[in-house]
Amino acid sequence: MSLDAFNRADRDDAIGFLRPCLDVDRWCAEIADGRPYASVDDVLARAGTAAEPLTEAEVDGALARHPRIGDRPTGASAQAAMSRAEQAGVDPADTAVAAALAEGNRAYEERFGRVFLIRAAGRSSREILDALTLRLRHTPEEEAPVVADQLRQIAVLRLKGLLA
Repeated sequence: MSLDAFNRADRDDAIGFLRPCLDVDRWCAEIADGRPYASVDDVLARAGTAAEPLTEAEVDGALARHPRIGDRPTGASAQAAMSRAEQAGVDPADTAVAAALAEGNRAYEERFGRVFLIRAAGRSSREILDALTLRLRHTPEEEAPVVADQLRQIAVLRLKGLLA
């Protein structure tokens, strides 16, 4: 969708366009209600601060729809396609790293009660594994803002790709 079409879309269509980026009602509404935007950069700047701070319930709801790092989502949804593209650097052929990621995902979910999330775009399997290992040392209080920030980074990158 072009910026002009996004600016002219009715509110429900604009929110529907935003939802694959970050499925948080408040985030989508704040961006849609900020229209019209003069530039893509203006939309992205708003996306970086909308619904700040994300609540624990919003984070948990958004994470419920994110696949584990290393899992390739199937399906034709926009969110599945975005996730596959974002995880392009995760090499399933590197069995040692893939196994370590699977074990790290399990440990993270056990420790924090949710899926491990990282902006995977542009990162290799090893970089993601290193970040996962580091974040497993966090307390839940330390990890909560990191997860919210990662969600926001992913949302902004996704929106940038959709408006490009």
